[in-house]
Amino acid sequence: MIDIIPEKLPRHVAVIMDGNGRWAKQRGLSRIKGHQKGADVVRAVVETSRELGIPWLTLYAFSEENWKRSAFEVKTLMQLLERFLKEEVDGLMKHKIRLNCIGRPSRLPNKTRKALESAIDLTKANNEMVLTLALSYGGRQEITDAVRSISKLISSGNISPEDISEDIVSRHLYTSGTPDPDLLIRTGGEYRVSNFLLWQIAYTEFYVTKVYWPDFDKKCYMEALQDFQRRERRFGAVFD
Repeated sequence: MIDIIPEKLPRHVAVIMDGNGRWAKQRGLSRIKGHQKGADVVRAVVETSRELGIPWLTLYAFSEENWKRSAFEVKTLMQLLERFLKEEVDGLMKHKIRLNCIGRPSRLPNKTRKALESAIDLTKANNEMVLTLALSYGGRQEITDAVRSISKLISSGNISPEDISEDIVSRHLYTSGTPDPDLLIRTGGEYRVSNFLLWQIAYTEFYVTKVYWPDFDKKCYMEALQDFQRRERRFGAVFD
C-alpha cells in the first residue's frame, strides 16, 4: 500500500518522459507506437496530479535536440501533439487545468502551433492546476534568451549591470511566474538532465526509474511521490 501525505506532496513536479523508443524496440514495434502509448501515460499522470492536488506539472514533451530526429518521426510527434491537444482540452476545462507552454513554440508547424494556442487560450482562466508542456525547449537556449532580454534592458538604460540578480534572471526565463520544481522524475533509467530546466533545478529532488515512460503507470508515479516524501530538503543548509 502506498501512503501519501498531502502536506508533504511536492508543489511542482517536472518529468523527463524517456524510453518510448526503447519500449517499442523491446516489443518489435515502431518508435511511433511507443510515442502513442506514451501519450496515454501523460493523461494518467495529469489526472493523478489533479486528484492529489499537485498544482504544477511540467512535462518535457519535445526538446530543441529532438528536431534532429527523422522528418517522419518529427511529423508524427507533431500530429500526436495536435491530437492530444484537441482530445484533452475538454478534460482540462472540466478539471480547471490551465495549459501553459515553455520553449520556442514558434518553431512548431503552423497547424500544431495553432492547436496549442487554441488550447492555451481556452484554458487560460482555469485555476486549479497548471500543466506546462516544454516544446522545442532547451535549458541552454532558455538562459541564452534570458541574457538577450536582460541585455536589451541594459542597452536601453532601464537597468544597470549591477542591478542583475537571481530574481531578475528568473523573471526573464520562460518559466517566469512558475515555482521551481520540487521533484524531477526521469523515466528510462538515464542519469542526466538532458538540457531541461537547468536554472530551475538547482535544489530539486531527483527520482530516476528504469521503467520506460509507456509503462509508467499510476502506481509508479505514486511510488515516486512517496519517495519524495521521505527526503529531507536542506537547500544547502545543515540541520542538527
